[in-house]
Amino acid sequence: MSGGTGLLAGGTGPHANRPVALAGAPLASAAAALILVHGRGGGPEDMLALGRELAPPGMALLAPEAAGHSWYPHRFIEPMARNEPWLSSALSVLADVLPRTGLPPEKVAVLGFSQGACLALEFLARRRAPLGAAIGFSGGLIGDRLGPVPSEEALAGMPVLLGCSRLDPHIPERRVLETEAHLRGLGAAVTTRLYPGGFHGVNQEEAALARTLLATLTAG
Repeated sequence: MSGGTGLLAGGTGPHANRPVALAGAPLASAAAALILVHGRGGGPEDMLALGRELAPPGMALLAPEAAGHSWYPHRFIEPMARNEPWLSSALSVLADVLPRTGLPPEKVAVLGFSQGACLALEFLARRRAPLGAAIGFSGGLIGDRLGPVPSEEALAGMPVLLGCSRLDPHIPERRVLETEAHLRGLGAAVTTRLYPGGFHGVNQEEAALARTLLATLTAG
């Protein structure tokens, strides 16, 4: 299946009823699915291009589109109330797209970059139920401060990959480490890679780790 708009996301608020671009294996026959969440100023086609590089054969790719190419207006480390109602709307879109894959949650991964990584990780932490995998490139959990590290096994050992530069101009290193601790507290198996410099993107090592992780969802 080549890239195209195959469905409209549900949800509520300003991001509802926006197109979801599709690529990869057809949903009707896919062994697994990858939901790709774009960053501020990006779009579905950017993420589908990344998904094509990372996803194994047999994996469907779904990339929802934010209204105005931004999921929420302010920085992710602002108080959550400043980013409403857009943040809640964005989370509702992911909650709608997940079951539309037609696959069990353990066969669905979510991957986000930058603002999209923040949204994908926040969705995972609030959902408190395991997916097949989560990948956050240059992102962290949302809010001016995080609550206490939880102590529960809600994510049941699901794999999570976090990758970011130590001097990323948009993502404080401290928040990546706080996110790691929070998701570990929820029972996730978190792999974190922090790199020197201030590069804001996806490097070759991150891509290789993501390919290995996603391949496990279509194996067997």
